[in-house]
Amino acid sequence: MTPFSSPAAAGTAADTAQASEAAETARPPVTADWLRFDPASTASVPLFDSAAIRRLEQAAYASLSPFTLMARAGAAAAAWLTAHAPAGPLLLLAGPGNNGGDALVAATCLHRAGREVQAWLLADPTRLPADAARAWQQANDAGVPLQVLMPDAASPQTAPPWPPTAPRFVAVVDGLLGIGLNRPASGALAEWIARLGVLADEGVPVFALDVPSGLSADTGAGAPAVRATRTLTFIAAKPGLLTLDGRDCAGELDIAPLGLDYPPQDAAAAWANTPARFAAALPGRRHASHKGSFGTLAVIGGSIGMVGAPLLGARAALHLGAGRVHVGFLADPAPRFDPVHPELMLHPVDRLQLPEMSALVAGPGMGTDENARRWLETALRSGTPIALDADALNLLAADTALAAMARAGTAPRVLTPHPLEAAWLMGCTVAQIQRDRLGAARTLATQWQAVVVLKGSGTVIASPGEQAVAINPTGNAGLATAGTGDVLAGMIGALLAQGMAAQPAALAAVWLHGRAADRLVAGGEGPAGLTAGELPRAARQALNVLNLPGARR
Repeated sequence: MTPFSSPAAAGTAADTAQASEAAETARPPVTADWLRFDPASTASVPLFDSAAIRRLEQAAYASLSPFTLMARAGAAAAAWLTAHAPAGPLLLLAGPGNNGGDALVAATCLHRAGREVQAWLLADPTRLPADAARAWQQANDAGVPLQVLMPDAASPQTAPPWPPTAPRFVAVVDGLLGIGLNRPASGALAEWIARLGVLADEGVPVFALDVPSGLSADTGAGAPAVRATRTLTFIAAKPGLLTLDGRDCAGELDIAPLGLDYPPQDAAAAWANTPARFAAALPGRRHASHKGSFGTLAVIGGSIGMVGAPLLGARAALHLGAGRVHVGFLADPAPRFDPVHPELMLHPVDRLQLPEMSALVAGPGMGTDENARRWLETALRSGTPIALDADALNLLAADTALAAMARAGTAPRVLTPHPLEAAWLMGCTVAQIQRDRLGAARTLATQWQAVVVLKGSGTVIASPGEQAVAINPTGNAGLATAGTGDVLAGMIGALLAQGMAAQPAALAAVWLHGRAADRLVAGGEGPAGLTAGELPRAARQALNVLNLPGARR
């Protein structure tokens, strides 16, 4: 369909200092043009929404000469593309705003460095903002091959056709929209986004500048949005790059601070859930330990036909280090033992001694009948730290007395809803939850006075009384299978039983859960066909890597 070649091997990094100097002669020294986002980082990674980024930009504009930030962004993008884009002709698409200006500066830098590029401006050059207009003039002066592809006046919402004389480009750079979009893309720009989607399907690498066009930097909503191979985001990472559609759209993520203080000195909207947020709270392992040192967990659930759910959670709890794990089944008769893990202690639920438990998990396979309600009430009245999942959440959403009891409790609580369960708990629709996942998680945490794990791509973890949430960067589509939520609940319960507070226990379990899936997929065990029962061993390995000497520095 389009004049693009199949991706070639990535070119080696080249020295673009001369091109950068041409773009900005007085650029202050920085340690790197960009930082790779690492989901396993031992440093905290703050996430800033559009309003905060604009405040940071305005502060920079007040202290820097005009065009400085755009020159830095374009030079950083040129160096980044030199390192990551395949060798060969490169197309840069420039939209009507400053994101387009960044692309034009990058094109100028690359052209001056000898790279074969074209830049297509999808806007009227006489109506560009001041900095973008300057970038356009510089590109013209430098002799960059340029084209203006504006919609026809008779069809202003229709993108012009692909130029028939275009060469076969090896990759395309998305500089269409940036963070300025606050509604779904439409008209001609939506057509360009669709064209980039076709290229991505054909295997052509797409590199996005700041935010993939069409993606909300704040919420991660992207319909339509560019699906990039890699994204270079400016100043700081944004929440929308890591949740909902963000991870599918952004691909690999890098951060270009643009010579400003990093991390920025402003209130973060969220934090990436990396080990920096929880590793120090993980339970240690002294030689003079015994099974009682690591707590006793009970998993309550498993009504008739669903006894596998609490078993999955209990097995996961064993692998995350709980000293003793009981399963209380609502099904009658209850299984007598687990042939896979005979270490587990299985009982009819009425044989459990709840006062002896360090923590509870309630809900996996529990059902929602009166017996299930009675045992959830008993668990809530026990005053024991508890993770509430699956049918426990359905019962809370449907029963105002149980809900009031859960809200009034003082024991640490973690709720683990998927979007539909979250909608039931909040009394709204799934669309409302997904429209603002960060806000929904905050609201739930406040309403239920509990740590909330709002599951999905880019799971959001919120705590009552804290505005900034955590967004989890680990995990993949292999987790989209039955039972993985039961495994996560068991992992949270295991960490609660070992004495971790609710917030770090939730952060750690969510990260390890996703990391386990990533390890399995990297080893060829998914994503298609990955099963929940495969996760615990991989999670155990990830946990023990974090506990190695020096791993928490």
